[in-house]
Amino acid sequence: MVELMKKLLLTLVCLVFTGCSKTPPAEKTVDVLLIGGGIMSASLGTYLNELEPGWTIDVYERMGQVAEESSNPWNNAGTGHSAFCELNYTPENADGSIDISKAVAINESFEISKQFWAYQVEHKVLNNPTSFINNVPHMSFVWGDDNVSYLQKRHAALQHSSLFRGMEFSEDPAQIKQWIPLVMDGRAADQKIAATRMPIGTDVNFGEITRQLFASLTTRPGVALHLQHEVRDIKRNDDGTWNVVVADLGNGEALKSVNAKFVFIGAGGGALKLLQKSGIPEADGYAGFPVGGEFLVTKNPQIVAQHQAKVYGKASVGSPPMSVPHLDTRVIDGQKALLFGPFATFSTKFLINGSLWDMFSAMTLHNLMPMANAGLDNTSLTTYLVGQLMLSQDDRMAALREYFPEAKDADWELVHAGQRVQIIKKDPELGGILQFGTEVVSASDGSIAALLGASPGASTAAPIMLSVLEKTFKAKVQTPEWQAKLKEIIPSYGRKLNNDLELTNSTRAWSSARLNLPFVQVQPDSDPMVDAL
Repeated sequence: MVELMKKLLLTLVCLVFTGCSKTPPAEKTVDVLLIGGGIMSASLGTYLNELEPGWTIDVYERMGQVAEESSNPWNNAGTGHSAFCELNYTPENADGSIDISKAVAINESFEISKQFWAYQVEHKVLNNPTSFINNVPHMSFVWGDDNVSYLQKRHAALQHSSLFRGMEFSEDPAQIKQWIPLVMDGRAADQKIAATRMPIGTDVNFGEITRQLFASLTTRPGVALHLQHEVRDIKRNDDGTWNVVVADLGNGEALKSVNAKFVFIGAGGGALKLLQKSGIPEADGYAGFPVGGEFLVTKNPQIVAQHQAKVYGKASVGSPPMSVPHLDTRVIDGQKALLFGPFATFSTKFLINGSLWDMFSAMTLHNLMPMANAGLDNTSLTTYLVGQLMLSQDDRMAALREYFPEAKDADWELVHAGQRVQIIKKDPELGGILQFGTEVVSASDGSIAALLGASPGASTAAPIMLSVLEKTFKAKVQTPEWQAKLKEIIPSYGRKLNNDLELTNSTRAWSSARLNLPFVQVQPDSDPMVDAL
């Protein structure tokens, strides 16, 4: 009996921590194997099929449908992250100046996403743009002398970039009430407030984009989508290809094996563990810290009709960037709703449908010290999470009333959103850092790549997958054929919109016309020195 228990324990440890099992012989070889049925794999698969229509592509997704994790519209805020309203992208420097470099980079990225989607609409890959993208103005809203001063300086600094021209700033309660009546009704008349408004902001249903991209992909020769298939192991073959072991969850977890010339791990929170299984040295030192989220949601039509904006505030002192509160208009499957949050949750799962072992099974000898060092340097995050976990529904409603003073408890329900895995990585000075954002990790030979991290994530899927192509298919990207096709898909490819008025206007006009979005002509600044920057 003791020996049997030992064998069972060893088998459990083997399965949980190493995924070891007898590898079946490969049943086929494909050019490209994509892991994960989210917007990242959908975007990369679409690029590759358009660049090389003769290549074979296999996609493996553990759920019964695509877009069931982070790409699901209820598992994210749907913000087309363009840095119009997200104050954490424009930090204030020690000297009081505003750093707009990250905001400019993110806006450039979202413009690439819009071009990618517009091209797909033009070629009938994506259909009915209002099913996945809608115009919702992006606003920032603050109160208190210091925050008003910051927002005014931020607005002025952003005018140094042509990408942010047309953004309005106001401290006038009457003007702000016209923009966002729900936020102003019931607010103290003597409260000092300010807001910015960008009329060309968007709300995006990334799940719908994902579903439509895969629906088109799977009609093309050589492309196969395998649902309810979980990748269990990845090993390099002697010839440089990859052997990927997959469990068929709909068939008693029967194992099969596929050889692939190129592998992309776009499995969201599950990407880190699969990257570790590949054994590439570039993965050493990476770890993950999971953070979940919840939102208050109302679908009351009388309330929803009074708010047409995504209103972002300023995070509390000591809070992480992902905690920025916002009151958002959402358009999901044709229905409007309002969403407020996020409120952080914590679980050791890396995916909503993951395992409580996820965080522990991703620990290795290479990442334990980076994790420890990052933990010591981020005690404020721990304090924040503890505080969030202790919130009551009354506390959450009190936070909502800072943005919607007359909110009533009966109109709002708490919904759980997606899991995000923040990146922890080695750092030569600090030993380890917690990094917010996304990062592509790839082998030196370009045969395998993974996407780690979170926001702005789905909003920048198209440019992120462009970077994957540039890192893993360097020679191909330089060929005239690929260059021509990429410039057809992304008309601004290889050029910067920032402070190129003609390119900014022509690019936005082109994508907006195809996506049924409003277009606002960017005008030269009255100060010629601004345009020269």
